[in-house]
Amino acid sequence: MGDIEKALNVLKALSDSTRLRIVYFLLDGERCICQIIPYVKRSQPTVSIQLTKLKRFGIVRSRKEGRQVYYRISNHRVCDVFKALGFEKGKILKKKCCMERGE
Repeated sequence: MGDIEKALNVLKALSDSTRLRIVYFLLDGERCICQIIPYVKRSQPTVSIQLTKLKRFGIVRSRKEGRQVYYRISNHRVCDVFKALGFEKGKILKKKCCMERGE
């Protein structure tokens, strides 16, 4: 997949308001689905569907811990998009990208 296609996938993923809100919330770092649902004010099935789409687009990744599923951003291009849009999310504009955890 070329750079244009990768960029297009990020833009497609962020074109839905629920997915955009989820990704915006994840800019602060990894979150449990139980935290994402009340933040985006959508039903659990809706959030699950949108998270699945974000995973398919390569925007987020998940990990399971016991019965909880945690999500985090896995594509640095997402941070670039939010920077380019001028979001006031200080975490992304003033320090490292949310996905950089020294891995």
